Amino acid sequence: MAGETGGESATLETTPTWAVATVCFVLIAVSILIEHGLHLLAKYLGKKRRKSLLQALNRIKSDLMLLGFISLLLTVCEKQISEICIPEDVAESFLPCQSLTNHDEEDEVESKCLEKGKVSLMSRAGVQQLQMLIFFLAFFHVLSSFLTFSLGTAKMKRWKHWEAETRTLEYQFSNDPRRFQFIHQTSFGKRHLKYWSNFRLLRLPVNFLRQFFGSVYKVDYLTLRHGFITAHFSEGSDFDFQKYIMRALEKDFKVVVGMRLWIWIFSVLFIFFNAYVFRNYAWLPFIPFLLLLVVGTKLQGIITKMCLDSSDKSHVIRGSILVKPSDHFFWFDRPKFLLHLMHFISFQNSFQVAFFTWSWYKFGLRSCFHRKTEDIVIRLAMGVVIPILCGYVTLPLYALITQMGTSMGNSVLPEGAIAGLKRWREKARRNVARRNQNFTVRSLDASVESSPSFSLSVEASPSLYIDYVPDNDNESGEILPVEENLAEIKHHKFGSFQGFELSRV
Repeated sequence: MAGETGGESATLETTPTWAVATVCFVLIAVSILIEHGLHLLAKYLGKKRRKSLLQALNRIKSDLMLLGFISLLLTVCEKQISEICIPEDVAESFLPCQSLTNHDEEDEVESKCLEKGKVSLMSRAGVQQLQMLIFFLAFFHVLSSFLTFSLGTAKMKRWKHWEAETRTLEYQFSNDPRRFQFIHQTSFGKRHLKYWSNFRLLRLPVNFLRQFFGSVYKVDYLTLRHGFITAHFSEGSDFDFQKYIMRALEKDFKVVVGMRLWIWIFSVLFIFFNAYVFRNYAWLPFIPFLLLLVVGTKLQGIITKMCLDSSDKSHVIRGSILVKPSDHFFWFDRPKFLLHLMHFISFQNSFQVAFFTWSWYKFGLRSCFHRKTEDIVIRLAMGVVIPILCGYVTLPLYALITQMGTSMGNSVLPEGAIAGLKRWREKARRNVARRNQNFTVRSLDASVESSPSFSLSVEASPSLYIDYVPDNDNESGEILPVEENLAEIKHHKFGSFQGFELSRV
C-alpha cells in the first residue's frame, strides 16, 4: 500500500475496513471500561456518603470533558491554524530551542506560506503534539492531586488515637479546670515559649526547620482542638475534631482537583516561559518547592503566634492552655488563601512533570527541552519530592491550622445531617408560608364580617351597585342590584379575592 501511494502515509481510502473497525472497537471498549469504572467509584462514594469526594469526582469528569472539547477543536481547526502565516523573524523569537531547526517534511500549507516569504504559525504536527501535551497535563494533575490527598490522609490516621485519648480519665484529670499552673509549665508552652519566640528573625528559621520534624505534634493537636471546641461549643464537649478535619479536607480536595480559569492562564504562561531566552530550567522547577516551604513555615508560625497571644493575656491558666482562633493570624485575614496556594503548587508541579514526560515521549530524553543532565535530575527530583512533602508534611498542617479561623466551616455536621437540615428548612418555609396565607384570609373574613361600617353602608345605600366580575351564573356581565349582589356575595368564596373589589364597597 505504501508503494501505491507513492511513499506517502496511507489514508482511510487505502486502509482495510477490518483495520479501521478493529481500532474503533478497541477505543470504544477502553472508553466504556473507564466510564464504567468511574460509575462504580461514584456509586461506592455515594454508598459511603462521601459527598465531597463524589463532587470532586464529578469535577474531574467535567474537566476531562473540557479537555476533550479542546482536543476536538484542535483537530477540527488543525488546517486553519496551519494556514495562518507569520513573518519569519517573528517565528524565530521565543523559541524553546536556541536555533530554528525543523527536520519534518513540509506539507502543502506550509509550502504556501514559504512562497510568501513567511512561515506557518503552527504546523499540523505541532497541533497534534499540543493535543498530546494537554492529555499528559490532565493525567498528571489528577494523579498528583490523588497522591497528595492519599499521603495526607494516611499521615492523619494517627490523629484518631489522639482523639480517642481525649475521652480517657487521664486526659480529663490532666486538664482539670480546677488546677492552676503557669503557662510556660505546660507542654504547649515548653514547646513554643522559648527565648527566640519573641524575635521574628529567630522564629522564621526555627519554624522552617520544624515542618520537617514531626510536622504536627500531639500537644499542638490537643491544644488547638481545645481552643476550637471552647470557641464554638461548650467546654468539655465530646465533639469529634478529627472527623471534622477530614470532612473539611475532603471539601478542600474538591477545589484542588479542579482546573479553574486562573489555572488555565498560568498553564499558558508556563508554556510561554519555556522559551530558551528565559532559561527556565534554572528557576521554574523550584517555584512550587519554594512556595511549599513558605506555606509550611507560615503554618508553623501561626501555632507559635497563638501560644504567644495566650501568654500575653495571662501567665497563669486554669486547666489547659486556651488558644483563641482568629483570622488575623493568616495572610490577608483569609485562611482559604492558603488553599489557593496549595492548589497552585499542586498544579505547577504536575505541569512540570507532564511537560517533562511529554517531551521525553515525543523527542527523547536528550532534546532541546533537556539540554543538560542537571536539568533532567532537577525536574525528576522536584517531581517526586514535592508531592511527598506536600502530602505528608504540609497538608496535615494545613488541615489542622486552617480550622483555627474566626468562623467555623459547614463541615462541622456530617453530610447526612446537613441534607436533613436543608429538607427540614424547606418544609418549614412551605408550612410557614401556608399558615401566613390562611391567617391572612381568615383575618380578612373576620374583619369584613364584623365591621359595622360595612353593614351600615350596605343597608343605608339601597341604590348601591357593586362591580362584580361575571361568573358562570351571570354571563352577561350586567351590574346587579344590591339585594341580588349580596346574595351572590354570600355564595361566593370571600377568601379568594375574586368577584369584587373591596375598595369599591
